[in-house]
Formats: sequence, C-alpha cells, structure tokens
Amino acid sequence: MTFQLHRQTEVTIDRRRGLRRRDFLRSVALGGLAAGTLSWTDLLCAESNELRKRGRAMILLWMQGGPSQFETFSPLPHHANGGETKAIATAASGVQIAEHYPETAKMMRDIALIRSMTSKEGSHPRATYLLHTGYLPTASVHYPAFGSVLAEQLRAAQLDLPSFVRIGGGQNSADGGLLGVEYDPFLMSVAGKPPANTSPATDFNRLDRRIGLLERIEGAYASTQLKQEVADHEKLYRKAQRMIQSDQMRAFDLEQEPTAVREAYGATSFAAGCLLARRLVETGVTCVEVFLNGWDTHFDNFATVRRLAAQSDRALAQLIRDLKNRGMLDTTLVAWMGEFGRTPRINPRAGRDHYPKAFNVALAGGGIRGGQVIGRVDASGAEVEDRPVTVPDLFQSFCRSLGVNPNIEHTANNRPIKIVDKGSPVAELFG
Repeated sequence: MTFQLHRQTEVTIDRRRGLRRRDFLRSVALGGLAAGTLSWTDLLCAESNELRKRGRAMILLWMQGGPSQFETFSPLPHHANGGETKAIATAASGVQIAEHYPETAKMMRDIALIRSMTSKEGSHPRATYLLHTGYLPTASVHYPAFGSVLAEQLRAAQLDLPSFVRIGGGQNSADGGLLGVEYDPFLMSVAGKPPANTSPATDFNRLDRRIGLLERIEGAYASTQLKQEVADHEKLYRKAQRMIQSDQMRAFDLEQEPTAVREAYGATSFAAGCLLARRLVETGVTCVEVFLNGWDTHFDNFATVRRLAAQSDRALAQLIRDLKNRGMLDTTLVAWMGEFGRTPRINPRAGRDHYPKAFNVALAGGGIRGGQVIGRVDASGAEVEDRPVTVPDLFQSFCRSLGVNPNIEHTANNRPIKIVDKGSPVAELFG
C-alpha cells in the first residue's frame, strides 16, 4: 500500500513484512537516548512558503466528554429543560450565556457562538475522531487530525519545537494519520514543567557522538532492508537533538512569565495549559490543543459542570485577552468545543446524556467576528430550528480562518482525500 503524502513524496507500507513505518519509528525511538521519545512529535521541517509566513495558528480547547450546552453557552432559563442554571448578560448586547462563565462573558465581544452545531454521531470515540479530523473513522483510511494538517500546511521554517502540541490528554485521539508519524502531536501530560525526556543524561557533545554511532549502525541495517524507515528515523533523532538544544525550549517554562500573568490565567492545570498554548504559539508553534476532561455528565450534571466551569472560565477569558493585548488574536484561531452536547431532558440521576443533534461551539480570533450568536434551537433545546452547522461546515470555517485551502488532496488507497470533504464555511463568522 502506498500513501502519497505530498505531490512528490510517498510512504510505502508493506503488510507482508508485518511492520508499519509508524510502528518501527516508535519502537526504535523508545530506546537508547532520552530524546528518543520525541518520535511522537512533528519533527520534520516543511518547506517555507507564503502561507507559512503569515504566522497563522490555532488553539483548540477540547472539552472531553461532551459539555452540556445548557450549562455553558446556550442556557434555557425559561424552560424546564434548563434546570437550575441561570443566564447572565455579557459584554455583547443581547447575548446571554450560563452563569458559570462570568469572566468569559466580559470577553463576548471577541467571541462568536455557534448554537446550532449538529451531528449524528453520539459515540465518544467516533465523535471525538470526527470533531478532530472532519471524518468518521474507517478501516481503510487513517485520517489526520486537523492539527496535523495545520502542521503540514503552516509550519514555520525556523521552528525547532514540535509544530503540533497536545496538552493534558488525547492519547487516543486522532494523530498524523496518512500524513505520517512526523505530523503526530507532541503529547504533554501536564503544563508547567519541561516535557519529559528532553534533558539528556549526558552532555550535548557526547549526545552528538552517540547519535552519529546510531546512524552508522542503522546505516548498515538500511543497506539490507527498511531503508526508508531508517532514513526517517535518522531525521527524527536529528530534529529531536536540535529541539532539546534550542533556546526555543524556554517556551515550555511558565516561570518565565510574570507572577501577575500566571495569576490572571488561574491556578488550575487547564489554566497552565492555556498559558503554555499562548507561549508556544508566540514562539511559532502552529497548533496547540489543551484538554479539559470530565464533561461526560450522565450523573450530577449541574455540580460537575459548575466545577469544570470554575476551572475553565477564567483561563478561557484570559487567553483571549492575552492574545488580543499582544496583537496575536487576529492570526490565532481559538476554538472551545467537545465531541457533542447533552440531552435537553434531565435524567433521573440529575444528569444529561449524549446529544449530538444540537450543541454549541465558541470561536474567537483568526478573523472571526465576535459578539454574535449563529443559529438557534427551539424553546426546549431539542431541535435546531435556524442555521444548522455541520462538522464539515465547521472545518471549512477553520480553513477559511487560517487561510488553508480545504480542497488540497492527499492520496490514500489510490483515491484522493481532501482536507475537508463537503460543507461550506459559515459566512456569518466572517461578516
């Protein structure tokens, strides 16, 4: 099987040998050097072009589990389905959100709410994959995460750091897919301390000699088999070496930020992830994804959402404010979303169940016109009655915001795969 990644680059998978390139790179990289675990990263430089020079980036704030729209940005204060959640006014005239987001309410002039997101997928793994790639999972095609697409399309030529960083979770989410292991996200379990395995156990001169020795050993092996895999592994190690020796590694050190800035984001792990996301984007990273888990509120929905909102409200608002104050908001798209919403009816366990039929997404920056609500559900919150927005529509909008051509094709199984198939950008976001 052959994947054509770029117009002139192919990756071959020989299933008769029972070893895929991705598996080979990961297994070999686990040994030897401390830097070896970086084979999960986006560690190959792409060619510089006009698109990459624009400095566009995306920060995805991923609410794992499916956040309740009614307790976040689509409250129903005058209907029984709204439960105990009250609505509050925001800085945008006529726009109300749930009471749990008072700091975000202050920034609503910069935020657009899509209240009419709709999908048919209510399974966590499948919906998470869909909302990360724009495609449902299939056995025949390994679709790339949108962050991986951005890493390929927008990566800064002089960046030593991974171009796609995922903070706080997502080991089972989409990765580089058909684009290859070099576009996999760099996984960080937590922000606030240096990434694991980026401090070698020896000095850099000795590290260089060890990598040179590894290259000679692998070179002899490559003369007999797995030539391409060995060449790619060599590139990964050399790029990992440049990364851990780079001054850009300081971006991971939140102690470089003034105390007042750190306090403005808040003291939670999610807040630290948001601050790190800003620092990484400022350094040149193309896509950063920050996870906040726990939104699967089948039980005790109201207390759980109140707790999660307390972790996320201040950080979300400060991230948008910080990007704006630094002149970065126009070129950085911030998206707050999860894999689906929750049922309008409250179940007997004071919870809400999976509901992809109508949910919400919050967007800011990247040319998005804030202070508006797009779409509407009926009075009960059960049906989209105005301006339905599908997942392909949302991804088309991401592409428009970031200047990426959604019709760019890669090839898998001898058929073209577009970055986004179907859908249209939500024009109101840019009006």
